[in-house]
Amino acid sequence: MKVVAQNRRARFDYEIVETLEAGMMLTGPEVKSCREGHVSLTGAYVLLQKGKAILRNVTIARYRYAAGTQANEPDRERELLLKKTELHHLTSATDQKGMTIVPLEIRAGKYIKILIGLGRGKKKFDKRSSIKKRDVERRLREGREY
Repeated sequence: MKVVAQNRRARFDYEIVETLEAGMMLTGPEVKSCREGHVSLTGAYVLLQKGKAILRNVTIARYRYAAGTQANEPDRERELLLKKTELHHLTSATDQKGMTIVPLEIRAGKYIKILIGLGRGKKKFDKRSSIKKRDVERRLREGREY
C-alpha cells in the first residue's frame, strides 16, 4: 500500500502504544483526491461518540474534475470503519488518563485505509530526550563520533 499522507508531528508529540488500521467512509471524489495525495492530517484527531469512531480535522481537498454537485466539503467529519471489539478496546483504553487516539497515516491500495495510534502525550523533557536520541543515531549512521 502506498502512503498518501503522514502525521509526523504525532510521533513527536505522543508516545504511541498501539496501532490499528481502519477504513474510512468516503465519497467517490474524496477517494480520487486521496489517491492523488491531496490530504492533510495536521491537527487531526479521532473522537468516540455513540459507539462510532469519528475522524475530525482531516482536510481532503476537492477533486478538481468533480462536478459542482459532487464536490465534497474538505473538512467534514468522516466515520471510521472498525469492528465492535476494536471500538470497545479503544473506548476502554481512552478512559485511562492521558490516552488519546491519533491518526498517523493514510494509505491507498485497493481501499483507502487510515493507521490510527493509541498514544499518551509526551512531556517536554520526553521530547528533548527523543530529539537527543535521534541526533545520536544520525551521527552514528554518518560515521561521525559523538
